[in-house]
Amino acid sequence: MREIIFDTETTGFRPEDGERVVEIGAVEMVNRTLTGNVFHEYLNPEGQKVNPGALQVHGLTDEFLANQKSFSQVAKEFAEFIKGANLVAHNAKFDVNFMNHEFARLKMPPIDDDLVIDTLQIARKKHPMAQNSLDRLCVRYKIDNSSRTKHGALLDSELLAEVYIELLGGKQTRLELESLNANDENTNVQNAAYSNDKPKRKTALVSKLTEQELKAHKEFVEKLGEDAIWKKFSN
Repeated sequence: MREIIFDTETTGFRPEDGERVVEIGAVEMVNRTLTGNVFHEYLNPEGQKVNPGALQVHGLTDEFLANQKSFSQVAKEFAEFIKGANLVAHNAKFDVNFMNHEFARLKMPPIDDDLVIDTLQIARKKHPMAQNSLDRLCVRYKIDNSSRTKHGALLDSELLAEVYIELLGGKQTRLELESLNANDENTNVQNAAYSNDKPKRKTALVSKLTEQELKAHKEFVEKLGEDAIWKKFSN
């Protein structure tokens, strides 16, 4: 399973008002493991000035951005990078809305909503009474975000990838997935451990229950009624 964890920085907060994307950062994950493939570009907003509020968030100045590529110069490369993958973002509606406005300017297809996974929604369901910003989730899951003095699309994507793993069950889940997809001599043994068709024991384990315990259990089950699930497993 291929997933792209991505983030954007922008000149402002509403693409409907002409605000533009000024940074895209994305990292590739296959079977919940980072591959090392990344996409990262700063972008020239082509005359759109950075909103003071947005500048406080990411620190990308008009002077710096004036020397960067335009979105039209990187759009096809980014579209190819995300092709066929699920897209993971924190507060995904914001990033996807901005990206779709950028694609629309070039008459390119929008991001398919069915491919988008919003980690903010996952976090709110898992921690309904807590703050679920990326920083707070990093603290909760003991992920080092000390280098995040300002928002940056690539750094935030890397941090979000770690948070995403934790939201799905943590590193143990990732280890299990890695084991199930390992191409080595132990693969069949590992797969069997997670299969419903587990290998049968050559000899059954000897029961350590005493006659008195068995009798007490039988009497207890009889009191549960005819629909008791234990009836299906009792002789």
